[in-house]
Amino acid sequence: MGEFFDVDDGGPLRLELRSVDGRDFTLLRRVGYLTPEYDEPFVVPRDQEAFATDLASVPHLFTWLVPKSGEFLPAAVLHDALIHPGDYDGPRVERHEADRIFRVAMVHLGTGRVRAWLMWAAVTVGTLWASRDLRKRTQLVAFLGIITLVGTLATLDLLGVTSVMPWMGGPWPTELALGAAFAVAIPTVLSVGWGRYWRAGVIIGVSLALLLHVTAVLLLIYGLYLTLERLVSGPADADGVRVRDRRREHR
Repeated sequence: MGEFFDVDDGGPLRLELRSVDGRDFTLLRRVGYLTPEYDEPFVVPRDQEAFATDLASVPHLFTWLVPKSGEFLPAAVLHDALIHPGDYDGPRVERHEADRIFRVAMVHLGTGRVRAWLMWAAVTVGTLWASRDLRKRTQLVAFLGIITLVGTLATLDLLGVTSVMPWMGGPWPTELALGAAFAVAIPTVLSVGWGRYWRAGVIIGVSLALLLHVTAVLLLIYGLYLTLERLVSGPADADGVRVRDRRREHR
């Protein structure tokens, strides 16, 4: 495994950040990462023009599962740099390799393996989308769409609204057990089409299938919150900041 270190004095890592706008941060000290797989270390610079990070790029909806910061933070900062070749010094790596380094570095920092693989799978989805390959993007959208559709229909069957899925029948404990089994089996089969990224496909697909109901409830609650916030605080500007109250104070 690799090792993070302080580039300026060669000692243990000191991660010092300066907020740019509350969401993006720059480094006050350079971050170094050395791994036996490469002869040179990866070095993330400290000036704003060269590099800025948003820490862990986790949608607000899922911060209950994966927080924006934690023991994995140095790995998230490193990954943000590695996916942009001009933002760091050291060996050039492809984006899928940057994702793998991210996962390995998180585990070394003490992140639980389940969370590390979840976060790796999430950034792999970003890598597939960033490739701008129409086939990969279409495949990704179809993959997520099929799992969402099947999960929704199975849920409606469980609630007695419809009767579509052939495995959803009988006593509700049996339906729950079969539903969970197919929530694992279907994404696993569909992930074959992901090629070398199949592990990420399994993780994302199974997570989506099992957490579909939780995600739907959270989306509803979050949507209600955003609606209420807009009514009370006004619309957000291009940067997502609500400035109506601030403008009133300056009148």
